[in-house]
Amino acid sequence: MTQHITIARGDGIGPEIMDATLHILKAAGADLIYDEIKIGQAVYEAGHSSGLEPEAWQVLRRNKVLLKAPITTPQGGGYKSLNVTIRKTLGLYANVRPCVAYAPFVSTKQPSMDLVIVRENEEDLYAGIEHQQTPEVIQCLKLISVPGCEKIVRHAFEYARKNNRSKVTCMSKDNIMKQTDGKFHEVFNKIGEEYPDIEKEHYIIDIGTARIADNPSHFDVVVTLNLYGDIISDVAAEVAGSVGLAGSANIGDEFAMFEAIHGSAPDIAGQNKANPSGLLLGAVMMLVHIGQPQVATKIHNAWLRTIEQGIHTADIYDLKTSQRLVGTTEFCHAVIANLGEQPKKLTAVHYENQPAITCHNQSDSSGLVGKNRELVGVDVFAYAQPHEKARLIAGLQASESDKFYVKVVTNRGTKVWPDGFKETFCVDHWRCRFMQREGQAVTTTDIAALLTQLAQRQVDVIKTENLYNFDGVRGYSLAQGE
Repeated sequence: MTQHITIARGDGIGPEIMDATLHILKAAGADLIYDEIKIGQAVYEAGHSSGLEPEAWQVLRRNKVLLKAPITTPQGGGYKSLNVTIRKTLGLYANVRPCVAYAPFVSTKQPSMDLVIVRENEEDLYAGIEHQQTPEVIQCLKLISVPGCEKIVRHAFEYARKNNRSKVTCMSKDNIMKQTDGKFHEVFNKIGEEYPDIEKEHYIIDIGTARIADNPSHFDVVVTLNLYGDIISDVAAEVAGSVGLAGSANIGDEFAMFEAIHGSAPDIAGQNKANPSGLLLGAVMMLVHIGQPQVATKIHNAWLRTIEQGIHTADIYDLKTSQRLVGTTEFCHAVIANLGEQPKKLTAVHYENQPAITCHNQSDSSGLVGKNRELVGVDVFAYAQPHEKARLIAGLQASESDKFYVKVVTNRGTKVWPDGFKETFCVDHWRCRFMQREGQAVTTTDIAALLTQLAQRQVDVIKTENLYNFDGVRGYSLAQGE
């Protein structure tokens, strides 16, 4: 059945690799109708800070599927990432990136590499919530939700099951971020119980990244948080041979976006040098998603045949393995000439019986979310110069009441009072933890009264964070040294 999709040509090399991809799709018999929208630098500079014109949203929502070329985001603080905006606005919670080596035809130190990274797409530090709180300190909020963790973890397990993958590896940093990354790991363990046929393991992200670079054949499907996934996806793609060969899918319950993972490369734009492979393989994933797997199979196998024939663009050209250096247009024509062919040495692909990778989630937060919330204190963040520490502490102690006492004061997360060390380097940003006194119940009204007392004692409060227990379990981190 004919499928309407949205296309966006983007910036830099975007228009030429999109043209090449569309030529191959047409030659292969993809049954598609295109609605084009404008995105990227020109739209930003026309006054649309999101990089997308308002009317484009209606096209996206109508077609449900976007094939997007890379864009250029202008320098400066007034522009938001278009990718992040689209992913979050349309609920594209899962970024799926296959990372495959094509040895010996593309140079790689890991010839057996074949893994898939499933990256959470909507949360984490990519929420983009930042504040400068003092002249010296800026914060970025890392937001993790139980439903967000559930969706991406379940998607990873479903992807593994539907694509005959045997293992899912979770990567986090919950030895340090015990609340946020700890919850992600906890959700992974709980949902993993529903998939007894799939092997499960967990790595701390730093050693996990090193292992991907050193021994990627150990991994099959990797699921991780947004920032970590962004980093290890590029690491894995580069280890496989070239970032320019990697495509990705951004999947939600209703919408999907497909793209290359590389940038707009303005330095080679318009020179017929760009490799269209990343966007083309993203389009292959799109064809599987929309129910045209036969065409996807034909294109992917033709591309594999072209790669093993040594017909290579400059980014992967190697005198030892390549036969002919070609530009974007010539590479496109070579793939078209190979339509209907199978690779001779690389493993052919077959998508005809592969289910679409969309995963409609049934969220079940039982046992993962505390139902009973109890207010037990408040972290008051204050602005004061390091030499004003004694005056700050005096103001805090003078603001104690029958409800609250000062338990600890930290600077950049490390305890500096009581019993702090003079060697601890301090800046102008202090976390002052007030806890409820034993036997006292506290309310937000009590916190408001505390803030009034602090203001009267010239404590410069810049923000507060209420401290809660959930079902009796502490819902906040301890300070370093607390």
